[in-house]
Amino acid sequence: MARNNTPNRKPARESRTPAFIAWHVDEKGEKSFWTRIGAAWDHKDGEGYTLQLDLVPVNGGRVILRVPAEDNTDQEAGA
Repeated sequence: MARNNTPNRKPARESRTPAFIAWHVDEKGEKSFWTRIGAAWDHKDGEGYTLQLDLVPVNGGRVILRVPAEDNTDQEAGA
């Protein structure tokens, strides 16, 4: 059996800027807590997206896809 000695490389979609950032939004009363949980990349044929989740929310809430911003501070603060 041959060994594959090539270094681990990220798939091409991960080297591109994602089309969307995935956020989990948990609302506690009047306050919302936004946690970045992943990203989505568009398919080359324009027919869909690949969603990569780094965390999976287990307590309900909502998953929101937003266009990446230059400065994500506003979104992380619950904008």
